[in-house]
Amino acid sequence: MKRIFLIITAIFMTAPVWAQQSDSLATVPQQAAVPAAQSADVPAAADAETLWTQANEAYLNSDYAGAVRLYESILDEGLFSMKLYYNLANAYFKTGEIGKSILFYKRALILSPSNDDIRHNLAIAESYTKDRIESVPEFFVKTWVRSMRNAFSCRAWTFISLGFLTLVLVLGLLYMLSQRLSARKAGFYGMLVAIVLFIVTTWFAAAERRDMIDRAEAVVMSNAAPVKSSPDNSATDLFVIHEGTSVRVVDTLDQWSEIVIADGKKGWIESSKIERI
Repeated sequence: MKRIFLIITAIFMTAPVWAQQSDSLATVPQQAAVPAAQSADVPAAADAETLWTQANEAYLNSDYAGAVRLYESILDEGLFSMKLYYNLANAYFKTGEIGKSILFYKRALILSPSNDDIRHNLAIAESYTKDRIESVPEFFVKTWVRSMRNAFSCRAWTFISLGFLTLVLVLGLLYMLSQRLSARKAGFYGMLVAIVLFIVTTWFAAAERRDMIDRAEAVVMSNAAPVKSSPDNSATDLFVIHEGTSVRVVDTLDQWSEIVIADGKKGWIESSKIERI
């Protein structure tokens, strides 16, 4: 039994390491206290902190188009965070660009899946879309598991799984080293429970990581986009979807993407008319 425990420990020690890398995201500075000018033009040599401050000031002064340009300039620097995506989504919503707004709310939600403010604003933005698509009913267990998984980010689930791994090791040592039978039983059965919880939380971390890098979901950016029976402009129009509608990309061919919408309908759309989350 001791040999089995040591083998299990060696396996589990390596299992969660990859997940720690999934949430190592670049972030932008918090809003600085120094006021900045509300220029419509983005300073060419401004650093991220200056751009962040100017963008927030522009938003507070109702210069939403200027805020969008400044937030986008931070993204152009290769920096991103939940707060940046969220603020940019709010600014796009104020300018009436519903598709872009939904896109960045969803990107923010990937980084912070339990954030109620993001979900609330996303629901408001989605209420402005033209398409009213009924989702295919989902098995309640799948819905429940997803809601549990979305309670924490990938990083949080990784740390939780590492905590359970530590618990496995502690309880394993208790089982092997304790002289009392009751303590050995508690260590053994507690270790089994901790192993199950470790596996579950590691799977949650892996699923959150997959959502971050998969980019299968996309948002329609065009006011009206025909979905065709094949990747050809001369193909039959199956239906039309509008700005802000979320779709899932299942295949690509040249300049076309095969998509599936919430009610299960599928077809081909020009890739330029959608943007992946």
